[in-house]
Amino acid sequence: MTREKLTRRAACALMAFAWTALSGRALAAESRKPLGVVELFTSQGCKSCPPADALFSELVRKGEVVALAYHVDYWDYLGWRDTLAKPENTDRQRDYGRALGVRSVYTPQAVINGRTHVNGAKRAAVLGTLDTLRRAGKGLSVDLKATQEGESIVIETGSGPIYSKAHLVLVFYEDAKPVAIEQGENGGSTITYWNAVTDVQTAGVWKGKSTRFELPMSEIAKKSGSVALLQSVNKDGLPGPILGATVIRSPDGPSMK
Repeated sequence: MTREKLTRRAACALMAFAWTALSGRALAAESRKPLGVVELFTSQGCKSCPPADALFSELVRKGEVVALAYHVDYWDYLGWRDTLAKPENTDRQRDYGRALGVRSVYTPQAVINGRTHVNGAKRAAVLGTLDTLRRAGKGLSVDLKATQEGESIVIETGSGPIYSKAHLVLVFYEDAKPVAIEQGENGGSTITYWNAVTDVQTAGVWKGKSTRFELPMSEIAKKSGSVALLQSVNKDGLPGPILGATVIRSPDGPSMK
């Protein structure tokens, strides 16, 4: 059997697993506030990234945090062009770098709740930071809920501390996808990548009060998966603390998870 056929069969199996294991508890998950948001900046061409990708996949499958993987393109020159990378993902990482005072970006970098960063391959650092932020009151403090009403997705927020500005940010991602890496530092490996981000859009502005946002269901249903983040921004427009997050569940597609 060819590698392409094996990869396609693995993808089908993973999608079936995700649907069976996760869709059955979708209603319960919607009422549970995530413990935090983990944004992993990774690359298929980074030899240090596979352990971080493996830990990230555990976080996704456990379902207690909102987990998003941003594949960056600045390692493509090492001999393998990341098939999931987007320059916009690199831009987001660099914006975080400026906001957090990081002198240079790196992989694997995990940004936790938009507030701090750690090496994404270090389990104790990722889990410990999530717990430390939660205990310090720097977890997800604003309720965020997404429901379907007719042909619309309605996102409702609770009230919270008033920042200079906060955005409702929609992040779209792909389902679990195995990739056969043929060259570069991870050449010869097949790695399954979860929740690889394909697009980030600002959908509205939040001003600290309970707010209702209405979005067209048709646009959400086109995507494999999506989440809504309530994220503050600083005076320079750089991303700041994430105040709330929720998975948007489309009843008509594979994002029911």
